[in-house]
Amino acid sequence: MKPIRFLQPVLASLFSLSFTCVNAAEPQLHIYNWYDYIAPDTTKNFLKETGISTVYDVYDNSEVMQSKLMAGRSGYDVVFASGDELPNLIKSGVLKELDRSKLPNWPHLAPDILAKLDSNDPGNRYAVPYLWGTTGIGYDADKVKSILGEDAPVNSWDLIFKEENLAKLSQCGVAMLDAPSEIVPTVLHYLGLPYNSKDPEDYKKAEAFLLKLRPYIRYFDSSKFISDLANGNICVVLGWAGGVYEAQTTSERVGNGRKLVYSIPREGAPVWFENMVLLNDAPHPQEGLTFINYMLRPEVIAESSNYLGYPNANHDATALVEKKIRDNPGAYPTKKVLETLFPLEPLPLKLERVRTRVWTRVKTGV
Repeated sequence: MKPIRFLQPVLASLFSLSFTCVNAAEPQLHIYNWYDYIAPDTTKNFLKETGISTVYDVYDNSEVMQSKLMAGRSGYDVVFASGDELPNLIKSGVLKELDRSKLPNWPHLAPDILAKLDSNDPGNRYAVPYLWGTTGIGYDADKVKSILGEDAPVNSWDLIFKEENLAKLSQCGVAMLDAPSEIVPTVLHYLGLPYNSKDPEDYKKAEAFLLKLRPYIRYFDSSKFISDLANGNICVVLGWAGGVYEAQTTSERVGNGRKLVYSIPREGAPVWFENMVLLNDAPHPQEGLTFINYMLRPEVIAESSNYLGYPNANHDATALVEKKIRDNPGAYPTKKVLETLFPLEPLPLKLERVRTRVWTRVKTGV
């Protein structure tokens, strides 16, 4: 995943935050999304235009979301789900196949993004891509160059996967996401192995590789790195593009002069997608399709990109996205770079357990 604007996930979990705009006489729509993962005025504008009110609930943990959906009768219509969650949701019969005739704005979607999503949703039958992003390297350009020199391999995983580089950078602080489903596939790919390998021996190789690097990693965390990169407590992170973007904007706002950069390594990197899906037992399926089609309008989805700093899957919305986002190759990579990205996919349960054990050993260092 990857919504990172969750300095407030605690609020979401403590208060089960729900934004409600309901009149019993109006048609209703029940939405379930990550916390703070949509432009603030979207549902208000949707109500003004369509007369459909929304009950908007949030989650901060995908496992909680999936358990609710798998149990059935959640009461939700439209849910936002990550790409690697789709196969299990589809197989379990949780999702309703989309009626494209009710989605006239579908042609706005970028074919190359739909092609990437196809591995988790064959034929793009169940999911509509919303926002997407990559997992790569965020770094403080001045600090990295002062340590490794002008030729520092900032466009390669060598920057942190070569032990001699990582050892030197550890003096200014290196962090990694606490995300085995992204870090382990990235390491496998770097080692020339299938990123979604089904061979347990490959995971042993990834574990041995990561354990060599472990002494130089300051911590594993999926949100702390944002403020630490912005204020100089670390100089490099293996993290999400959106998190690095947030660190950049924070640094610019306080004016501390840090030159923070996000790089998609040339060897290839994970790409992830957040998607809108319609539940099979949705109480209001027609209103759900109306909302999804509304979100497919370029001017609507561009507002969420501008608010969150993530690219969207709508090729006709690009011109409406703020220039500093759309011209950032870390947010909107070139077609050539896009071709090197690999989508995250679920593993069979047995191998998922193997990967989890690998990650536990890496984090503890034993």
